[in-house]
Amino acid sequence: MTTSVADATLYMSSTLLHGSFPSAEESIGMSQKRTRSPSPLPAERVFKSAPISDRSSTFIALYSPTLTAQALQAQLDIKSATHRIAAWRKPSSQRALSSRHLFDTGHDDDGEKYGGKTLSTVLASMEVEGAIVVARWYGGVMLGPARFDHIRDSAREAITAWRQESEKASKRLRAKEDIKDRDQLAWTLQERDHSITVLRNLLAEKTKSISSNLSLPNTPAKVPQYSFLPLLTLTKLEKVRDATIGWILKQIEAAEVAQQADIETGAVVAPASLELPDELSPHDGHDW
Repeated sequence: MTTSVADATLYMSSTLLHGSFPSAEESIGMSQKRTRSPSPLPAERVFKSAPISDRSSTFIALYSPTLTAQALQAQLDIKSATHRIAAWRKPSSQRALSSRHLFDTGHDDDGEKYGGKTLSTVLASMEVEGAIVVARWYGGVMLGPARFDHIRDSAREAITAWRQESEKASKRLRAKEDIKDRDQLAWTLQERDHSITVLRNLLAEKTKSISSNLSLPNTPAKVPQYSFLPLLTLTKLEKVRDATIGWILKQIEAAEVAQQADIETGAVVAPASLELPDELSPHDGHDW
């Protein structure tokens, strides 16, 4: 039974678009299509600075990108503090005429004059959102301007602790997602190779009736070990496989045209090219 180019097109349409594996645009493994979690850290986690002690006064900062300032001030480990200075910086629901982002900001001195404003400046300068609280246990000795240095330093340390932990968690999450994407791409490429083999055999069948001297190079028996290749390499290979499938389909169509011309005129008309370009070789010429 002879398979027509329409059958081949139908086969590829069903397999590429609706069948056992996704198309290039649908493939989960394509890195540009991946979705990332907005934050890999627990929403309720609070980041704390080390204590700063100066003449019987102690300063400790608490930072959270999600909790409110009031929730931080209510933390049990700073409940006994003399002052629980706070500031917050959250995205505003209002829209600016320009592309500049607007924020709802505020602060609470809690008896430490200018302390809240100092914390607001820290949030803005470090370009972070959330709430920060610096607890001070007053030891009976006035510190003067030095207290503002301690407020700033402890706040920066707590925010930096969050930033560093967030970056580590993001790297761990990306590593897990890369493994998942690599496995998906490895499976997809195996399916692509199977489809290429089927189509190459179909093309070989078409060319037999045109000329016994025309043949395609055999598909290498050795299958690449896709699961051991880097994600970037797999992504590039997927594009090559898709291009290969498209090329073979065009050659099948050309073979159909040649067969029809042979029937109508009795002349042998070969397709323009039956040699698979090196850059579209199913295994790329590499011994993976």
